[in-house]
Amino acid sequence: MTYNYKPKGVCTRDITIDLDGGVIQSVAFNGGCAGNLAGISRLVEGMRAEDVVAKFKGTKCGKKATSCPDQLAMALEEAMARA
Repeated sequence: MTYNYKPKGVCTRDITIDLDGGVIQSVAFNGGCAGNLAGISRLVEGMRAEDVVAKFKGTKCGKKATSCPDQLAMALEEAMARA
């Protein structure tokens, strides 16, 4: 299942996630800190979505209330709810 998410409060414009049976096949960020987000994308490939949510949810970027990892966690929660 491919899921597209529009994050809020971060530089990334959208996140595309490919999930198969709760396992992340791929993640692509459009915009944001390219190197860091490419690293996060590679790191989470093959992981269970629920494990990534547990690790990333609530992560902040400086004084912002959210971050790209936090937004990824929110996107994964929405994707899992719709699966």
